[in-house]
Amino acid sequence: MKTSIATVSLSGTLDEKLRAIAAAGFTGCEIFENDFIAFPGTPRDVGRMVSDLGLTLFAFQPFRDFEGLPEPYRARAFARAERKFDLMQELETDLLLVCSNVAAQSLGGIDRAAADLRELGERAARRGLRIGFEALAWGRHVNDYRDAWEIVRRADHPNVGIILDGFHVLSRSLPVEPIRAIPGDRIFMVQLADAPKLDLDILSWSRHFRCFPGQGDLPVGAFMQAVEATGFDGPLSLEIFNDQFRAGSAARTAVDGLRSLRVLEDDVARSCPGTAAVLPRRSQIAGVEFIEFAVDEEAGAQLGVILAAMGFRLSGRHVSKAVEHWHQGDINIVLNMDKEGFGHAHYITHGPGICALALRVTDVGETLRRAAALQAVPFSQPVGPGELTIPAIRGVGGSLIYFTEPKGDLADIWHHDFVPRDEAEAAPLLRRVDHVAQSMQYDEMLSWLLFYTSIFALEQRSQVEVADPGGLVLSRAVEAPDGHVRIVLNGSQAAQTMSGRFLSDFFGSGTQHVSFATDDIFAAVEAMRASGLTFLDIPDNYYDDLEARYDLAPERIAALRANEILYERNDEGEFFQVYTHAVVGGVFFEIVERRGYVGYGAANAPVRLAAQRRDSRPLAVPLR
Repeated sequence: MKTSIATVSLSGTLDEKLRAIAAAGFTGCEIFENDFIAFPGTPRDVGRMVSDLGLTLFAFQPFRDFEGLPEPYRARAFARAERKFDLMQELETDLLLVCSNVAAQSLGGIDRAAADLRELGERAARRGLRIGFEALAWGRHVNDYRDAWEIVRRADHPNVGIILDGFHVLSRSLPVEPIRAIPGDRIFMVQLADAPKLDLDILSWSRHFRCFPGQGDLPVGAFMQAVEATGFDGPLSLEIFNDQFRAGSAARTAVDGLRSLRVLEDDVARSCPGTAAVLPRRSQIAGVEFIEFAVDEEAGAQLGVILAAMGFRLSGRHVSKAVEHWHQGDINIVLNMDKEGFGHAHYITHGPGICALALRVTDVGETLRRAAALQAVPFSQPVGPGELTIPAIRGVGGSLIYFTEPKGDLADIWHHDFVPRDEAEAAPLLRRVDHVAQSMQYDEMLSWLLFYTSIFALEQRSQVEVADPGGLVLSRAVEAPDGHVRIVLNGSQAAQTMSGRFLSDFFGSGTQHVSFATDDIFAAVEAMRASGLTFLDIPDNYYDDLEARYDLAPERIAALRANEILYERNDEGEFFQVYTHAVVGGVFFEIVERRGYVGYGAANAPVRLAAQRRDSRPLAVPLR
């Protein structure tokens, strides 16, 4: 596969963009005209830079408002094209992207447009160049790829072909099946972009919200299956207009772009009978093996008291390190108080908090091979004699994601590296990890969304906007189909939101929130209160409103109020949730009971966030 990306997709100057594209491993690129115009070097300088970086310059773009013009505009358009041909020859690229006309003075007519492209093809051929015609979704007369193909077909010139842009096709919900009838050698380039479903005009949608395949909601896979059927073997290029990408790291965005193309290639191959897959399968996750906190001795002791009050027991100590294993139900918590290794480095950098998650996967080797192919960063550190090496990759904020599996040594890490304590285990109050929530910079969210859904068999839920007293927080979950693993990604551009303050206090992105599932939230909270645990204060106004919204029995409202439990109900079922105060480093716990409900209590989030803000900052005006 010839992989390409348009320079408009990345932040930075042209030279910075090209270096990021090359470092990520793309075959080549398209140079966007504005990037070239703003560059201080000559066209030959740019051409040499592209070549020296080992890239192929697949196209120069865009050439606008060309076909169907009356005189004198038509003559001027051809004069402009000749100037672009001069430039292309110095850049050493042979393909000019011509997008359909949006000018008010343009005239309709398939034959008129075909005649213009035929003449432009003749002029290009004399210089050894080619013309690719693309239908813009908002083109004045040509806004459908089927019309663009008919124009190219009637132009009937070997140097004139069609450029298929997935966004322009899918944003207008055009059928993709007719693509299969286009000869592959007449398709000069395929451009790709995904996008979230938004109620916007197409131009605004296109200019601000395009994203990489797999980050949005468009059926990019179906589009590519149709392209694959044509026999097309030219460059597959990403053309993304996105405000988050323009504000983020060019290097990270470029890696994400190539990752998205490799995943798409693999998905399309798997959907076509007889075609070999190019990657190992997405990793199937059975559950969360453990959550690791990096703490010092004082914070570790305080956290141990909280865990004990929540029904956890100290199950073992590491054979050679100052590391404790706490256990309850199917939940394992690791407190790492050691003075060496990754945990200590994470503590020095971020302070006390969560430094790692471990996921229980069906096949660790296959998981690592897929992660490596998608440029996830591997991690290893020395271990003591006879101790297990638990494979890991880097995750959010430089944290780790470890992997265990249901067979071999990695199936029983607790009896291998830990000295168990012989204590009888009481009936658990909590059963398993329900979900973890990670806070990150707003411009990182799409990157980590792609990371999780490309490596693991996780599905993304729709984005939710949550009102925090300090601003708006965007939240998006990825989930295993069986619901055994749920990860919620939170980001905000407002520094005073809870998510924003965590990033500041924690010195970077990380896991801020762990939710545990229980079979009986009322019994669990009662037992924890009896052990001295207190919960986040929820105002009486919330319960008065709850009583007005739902036909709950008075005794149920009273029980919710007394235990500071939040409640939500929908067609799926009921949801109960309660929150601890911050336990260490801004991290807090949640306890949930699900009765058929599959969401996260989004309606309660503003109440919870306001309560947490009061919990960390006294009221500006004391109540009388």
